[in-house]
Amino acid sequence: MFNDNSDLGAALYKTWTEKQRGDEIEKLVQGFRNGIPVGILCKMSETVAGDREKARKYLKKFMSASERTAAVESVAGSLKPLVTSFLV
Repeated sequence: MFNDNSDLGAALYKTWTEKQRGDEIEKLVQGFRNGIPVGILCKMSETVAGDREKARKYLKKFMSASERTAAVESVAGSLKPLVTSFLV
């Protein structure tokens, strides 16, 4: 299960239930509210959820529409398309 050291987190998350994944992403959203960059929120949510579509569903569940819009508007440059793909 843990053959690749760079994939330890992702391998562990695959063993989690959907409830555990949701709880962890909710913690990531709280971290974002406390200053974690939105790019890290998006990529970590994708890793925990298992794919981008599931991550989007969790982020929409735990963040209000206005909060997601503000997060997208706060990003510039090459990171904007990535963040938009998760939050819009």
